[in-house]
Amino acid sequence: MKRGGQEIYVGPLGRHSCHLIKYFESMHGVSKIKEAYNPATWMLEVTASSQEMMLGVDFADLYKNSDLYKRNKALIAELSTPRPGTKDLHFETQFSQPFWTQCMACLWKQHWSYWRNPAYTAVRFIFTTFIAIVFGTMFWDLGTKVSRSQDLINAMGSMYAATLFLGVQNSSSVQPVVAVERTVFYREKAAGMYSAIPYAFGQVFIEIPYVFVQSVFYGVIVYSMIGFEWTAAKFFWYFFFMYCTLLYFTFYGMMTVAITPNQNVASIVAAFFYAAWNLFSGFIVPRPRIPIWWRWYYWACPVAWTLYGLVASQFGDIQTKLSDDETVEQYLRRYFGFKHDFLGIVAAVIVALPVMFALTFALSIKAFNFQRR
Repeated sequence: MKRGGQEIYVGPLGRHSCHLIKYFESMHGVSKIKEAYNPATWMLEVTASSQEMMLGVDFADLYKNSDLYKRNKALIAELSTPRPGTKDLHFETQFSQPFWTQCMACLWKQHWSYWRNPAYTAVRFIFTTFIAIVFGTMFWDLGTKVSRSQDLINAMGSMYAATLFLGVQNSSSVQPVVAVERTVFYREKAAGMYSAIPYAFGQVFIEIPYVFVQSVFYGVIVYSMIGFEWTAAKFFWYFFFMYCTLLYFTFYGMMTVAITPNQNVASIVAAFFYAAWNLFSGFIVPRPRIPIWWRWYYWACPVAWTLYGLVASQFGDIQTKLSDDETVEQYLRRYFGFKHDFLGIVAAVIVALPVMFALTFALSIKAFNFQRR
């Protein structure tokens, strides 16, 4: 083919490219190939644009007017006509394996991909352990101090800081991983290996055990060092809310990659909502003090639900009186609007958030294709 994709020779090469050489040497003005010269190099030289201008010919037109071109067209027409009694090639399904087998294969592939990526998995555990120790020493034994409102705000501050610190870290660190995996997915889907939903299934479910272990590391260290009340119910609530929070932050980071063309754009989109979630979390400005026209976004803010669950589960049922003769439970209801008997609904929302982000990730992977070629 010449520049522009035009054909100048379509046919057999022959031994030592003898047919190719014979075809071009038969044209008037084309120089003969030298002894022991590379046929490919010779062919490129004699068919260059400069040679066409010098000879006053167009090799593409010469090919179209040649007997070789006519024979090729006749052969194509012959082969394009199906033989009597034959049927078109047909497959019942687009992919060779059933849906569930695709899901298991993608999950197994992601298992090995994550296992062989300690820069992501191991560093996440090390970072989480380090942050847990820092927070534990910074807020040492705050969980037992409930005699002043400032103590409660300090304890809530530890929850607020951990939620954003670890959450944003999870969301940001998963983005480059998913960006690379998405490129692999495009190639393997085009090859007919699996569809979009099994890939999303594997990408989502492989994060669940890793985030679980991360939550165990953080929860045990921080819960014991801060000194929250050691009851099975309260520890479960703390672990449950932290686990779901880290999950929805991780899935949120994955979702931003799925709906944007590259990791850089995903980081910008994610950063905007980090700031919004921080502002409407209910810690900087408690919900009762948020202007009424913005209060709706408090209920749409995932971090607000996390803080609600963490604070209400740990302090929402404490009847200890504060210095102003108000119980802890009453203070949380009045100042933050937190009610202990609302925990069931909070738990349901916290479970729904990672599910929502994971489903959005899966549907976006299926719907959007940002390949440039």
